[in-house]
Amino acid sequence: MPPTTKSSSPTKTPPPAPGHQNAQQFVAGVRERVAKIVVGQDVVVERVMIALLTGGHLLLQGLPGLAKTLLVNTIAKAINLDFKRVQFTVDMLPSDIIGSEIIDQKSGDFRIHKGPVFTNLLLADEINRAAPKVQGAMLEAMQERKVTIGGQNLKLPTPFLVIATQNPVEQSGTFELPEAQLDRFMLLHRLGYPGREDEQMILQRQLGMGLRREGGGAVPRSAFDMIGDEAGASVEDLVVAMEAVQAVHVGEVFVKHCVELVRRTRESKHLDFGCSPRAGLALINAARARAVIHGRNYVTPEDLFDLAEDVVLHRIRVSYEASAAGHTGGQVLESILANLG
Repeated sequence: MPPTTKSSSPTKTPPPAPGHQNAQQFVAGVRERVAKIVVGQDVVVERVMIALLTGGHLLLQGLPGLAKTLLVNTIAKAINLDFKRVQFTVDMLPSDIIGSEIIDQKSGDFRIHKGPVFTNLLLADEINRAAPKVQGAMLEAMQERKVTIGGQNLKLPTPFLVIATQNPVEQSGTFELPEAQLDRFMLLHRLGYPGREDEQMILQRQLGMGLRREGGGAVPRSAFDMIGDEAGASVEDLVVAMEAVQAVHVGEVFVKHCVELVRRTRESKHLDFGCSPRAGLALINAARARAVIHGRNYVTPEDLFDLAEDVVLHRIRVSYEASAAGHTGGQVLESILANLG
């Protein structure tokens, strides 16, 4: 959709911030590393990079087999981030995620056993399979970057972000994420199937992987075996890139458009409720990160229009009457964007 807003890029381009070139090299290096393992999915890679550069949480919605786990694993290894994966199930307890107090058999004292949430990058696979009690335990970690175990407040490592996945089709044994938790996700990106050429390349790559020998036996190699252990970047490089994002220029016109977009979702007659101020913050922060990824030190209307769907759709709810009349959240958002100016 072509933007109808007038350009929010500055009339005089601001000088590149310190570290901007290093940020460019960091982003290019990570994307090059990912391209060797994951075929296509350029937009998904960009969304994961935006989450990393802003410290925001990301929800990936798509059918199984679209390389969500492989992608996150590859990026974590490329930056040398501590990475943990949790497969959510209906019988999982909050202690399985955040940890618990356990008694030391020798001393008789209680000690803290930290759960998988104590990491830099947590992949929450099929998060909507978790019971509401577990989802509630995730709220504190996602919003405040800390958890409470045995009455103690424990800070999580920095950086810390959650990349969660959910299957949009299968509903058996799942719990719809509450609005409060959905709002904690900076972006919700919907994955589609790869294109014809990309899918053909996936099959061609698999043909040349061969076997991985273990002891006296062997197993066919997969794309996960292609992920190298040596990181191409460090956490320090990520911090430099995050500083460059903070220095990206955001014009007053861009801020006004973000506010107008958010307010119109609240005023729409087709929606039960619209976006909170957190949506406007997410738009601005994500736009700054996208600008760095695309080699700019200022945001443009293109950033807003490209990110609006991922930022807004999971934060609005179409009314029953509007849904019965055939309206969808995507159509409502498209109408708002078309008249934004």
